[in-house]
Amino acid sequence: MTVQVVLPGVLADLAGGAKHLDVEPAGGTLGGLLDVLAAEHPALGRRIRDETGQVRRFVRVFVDGEDVRWQGGLAAAVPDGAVVQVLPSIAGG
Repeated sequence: MTVQVVLPGVLADLAGGAKHLDVEPAGGTLGGLLDVLAAEHPALGRRIRDETGQVRRFVRVFVDGEDVRWQGGLAAAVPDGAVVQVLPSIAGG
């Protein structure tokens, strides 16, 4: 089972510059996917999740265009072939 993770430039730098990563999520859930991502790219994992393992408040994750906050959070299903986008909030003025 392979999932494509799409990262914006600011996060791609933490994954060796790759904006598209092919990942095999453990257990078919977002939590399993983030575990694998953190094991392969620790700095990226720390940027996405907080110390308790939850997705940081300022990070949004979408599975096939659906915000995981409304799909079960870390328990959200990540089916084979899914596209997962990770987007940090952007602030400024």
